[in-house]
Amino acid sequence: MPPNGGNEKTPDDEEAAGLTASLWTQLRRVERLLDPGVKVLEGAHDRFLVPAWRRVTEGEPRWPVSIAIIAAIAMQLALPKRLAFHPRYLLPALEFLLLVGLVIANPTRINRESARLRSASIMLIGVISVANVWSAARLVNGLVQSHDTSTAPQLMVRGGAVWMTNVIVFALWYWELDRGGPVARAMAVRPLPDFLFPQMQSPELAPPDWEPAFVDYLYVSFTNATAFSPTDVLPLARWAKLTMMLQSGVSLITVALVIARAVNILK
Repeated sequence: MPPNGGNEKTPDDEEAAGLTASLWTQLRRVERLLDPGVKVLEGAHDRFLVPAWRRVTEGEPRWPVSIAIIAAIAMQLALPKRLAFHPRYLLPALEFLLLVGLVIANPTRINRESARLRSASIMLIGVISVANVWSAARLVNGLVQSHDTSTAPQLMVRGGAVWMTNVIVFALWYWELDRGGPVARAMAVRPLPDFLFPQMQSPELAPPDWEPAFVDYLYVSFTNATAFSPTDVLPLARWAKLTMMLQSGVSLITVALVIARAVNILK
């Protein structure tokens, strides 16, 4: 035993320590070389193997939904007084103020996660819905009770405005509720869709950055209102099925009564 109690390092120990340090140095060098490649591979996997609607994206543009809301407000203002909610400008003004607030808070892309902004968006859609439900009820009541004295062209234009506003309203609800809303979809919070689009079933037919946006939901609403049933986009969630069923019923009643009354006037 060495006189220092066995703490003195032997040549073999020093050689082993040197080899260990050299090995760690080489491992760190290999790690630094591979790290960018690993990140590139992970990025490629996310971009090309995972569809855009299932991964985090930059969010959809604000302007399509804003244009649709402005169109709905304009059609509400164009209706005659007897079909409008009173005070006449109360609900359209509230809708416009809510829209302006949302645009100021999130002007370009809808990707800002905020409970207040989500509540304001739902409130905006709710106000538009209330205004259009009132107009549709007044229109249907006038047709059933034969109180409507409009000419056939006037009736078609007014009925068409109520019907088209209804299409926009249901498109807004589909857009706002599917997978938790546009922000939640951009953040990939919920993996399971409430609506099954063709691009989800056949991703090889869609661009790698495709994800459902407002125009897609407007198409769903329009085709459901004209065909009175789903077309190429299938509702998966129960709320989606019930909402589409409600829209089909409302659209069928509105179209049938307006056309029947217009034909009767022309006779």
